[in-house]
Amino acid sequence: MSEIPFDPLTTIRVLLAHRVRFVLIGGYAASLRGSPVITGDLDLCYARDRDNLERLAGALQELGARLRGPNVPDELPFRADADTLEGGDHFTFQTRTGSLDIMGTPAGTAGFKDLEAAATETTIDGMTVRVASLDDLIRMKERAGRPKDIAHLQWLRALRQEIDRDEP
Repeated sequence: MSEIPFDPLTTIRVLLAHRVRFVLIGGYAASLRGSPVITGDLDLCYARDRDNLERLAGALQELGARLRGPNVPDELPFRADADTLEGGDHFTFQTRTGSLDIMGTPAGTAGFKDLEAAATETTIDGMTVRVASLDDLIRMKERAGRPKDIAHLQWLRALRQEIDRDEP
């Protein structure tokens, strides 16, 4: 399988066009907060109400989403609909715009409402999106505890210290 170019801006445009309620999390959100860590996927936390699941399903269909994983064959069928999304929480996809990971309840959180409360609006290429707070990004990375999260935590904590030092 050839590598699909990572195009987070198009993914975000499609999500916004479908009026999906989400908060950006993960490495892309961390880079928007100032982390120098490069990411190759887009992570988001989505609202799990039925209307939002319907809108998210439409966006996933437009993006050509199919399940992604080390033991997931390319031909494995996936039905992008609200019922399927309601039946799960975390999904990893390959889309025509690159890798997309969606989580209803990221590690260390109570889900969308929890993250949305401290998220701030950020403008990216003329689009306004909600981005998880630095403290929430740290909390999620700490709880996930994967080796790559531990490495990213050093940068995020350094950013937190720099911000704290600069605040009166």
